[in-house]
Amino acid sequence: MTAKMKRREFITLLGGAAAAWPLAARAQQTGAVRRIGVLMPFAAADAGGQALVASLRRGLKELGWTEDRNIRIEERWAADDTDRIRKYAAELVALAPDVIVGNGTAVLTALRQATRTIPIVFVAVADPVGQGFVASLARPGGAITGFGLEEPSMGGKWLDLLKTIAPHVARIAVIFNPDTAPQSRLFLPSMNAAGLSLTVEWTASPVGTEAEIEQVIGAAGRGQIGGLIVLPDPFTYAHRELIIALAARHRLPAIYPLRSYAESGGLIAYGINRIELYRHAASYVDRILKGAKMADLPVQMPTKFELVINLKTAKALGLDVPPTLIARADEVIE
Repeated sequence: MTAKMKRREFITLLGGAAAAWPLAARAQQTGAVRRIGVLMPFAAADAGGQALVASLRRGLKELGWTEDRNIRIEERWAADDTDRIRKYAAELVALAPDVIVGNGTAVLTALRQATRTIPIVFVAVADPVGQGFVASLARPGGAITGFGLEEPSMGGKWLDLLKTIAPHVARIAVIFNPDTAPQSRLFLPSMNAAGLSLTVEWTASPVGTEAEIEQVIGAAGRGQIGGLIVLPDPFTYAHRELIIALAARHRLPAIYPLRSYAESGGLIAYGINRIELYRHAASYVDRILKGAKMADLPVQMPTKFELVINLKTAKALGLDVPPTLIARADEVIE
């Protein structure tokens, strides 16, 4: 066999091997740019929301995906507006991205209405099976998978923690926006059960404007022995500074779902680390871009929760935090 023939056969074999590579792997090797859509319910200027997307970016970079080299990330920020969420969901779908990452129930609802074929990785969605987004956690089916929010039983845990840090509380207002947080209803049954055993009354208090927030918290402050539970919700998160200030003004013990509330002066926070969830979401985006089947990507529910207590706020409210609760805390702010 001549050297020329050997060279021709080698090139033929090489071409055949390249054809056998998975499409996504070839795209990554040859420099093809993959498109990732990201839909967030927060305002673009929100530092907390930006930190979540930054965590997604870091996770992707660790897995070999770099912007302007082999991926392009299309971000949309809806600023707690349900109409804008639907508009941006349709806008992202029209761009035909390889995968879309979406935060929360309202965002996932809009994305599912806009497409049934583009893979969607959700983050921070409560009870995705109960809400009908996936068939099961192990085998979600369709084009949707992702990372869940707190389980419905968390409602009772929030109530129990608030009662532990403020035993005198007998009546509690539970605030959320039903438009931006339709999943809030899932937490209420466990609050019923906990309320009976703890002999505490609670009232669901929907809010949709700053005026309604002021009205609800003001009424709780004027009531007898009041407290406050703030549910996971893009709207209440966007107005967290107002809520924390009003709780302080009316001397209301309050529990929140995110560490950032306690860091901003809230009494106590208990929930999942959402920044960590976005790092995990990057691994699913990576696998989808490399050709993984959605059926092989089970929905993951959180197993780790963080408890943060602001002792300075507790002191201002005249509360003596039980040593056992301090011992349980992941962080104590003094």
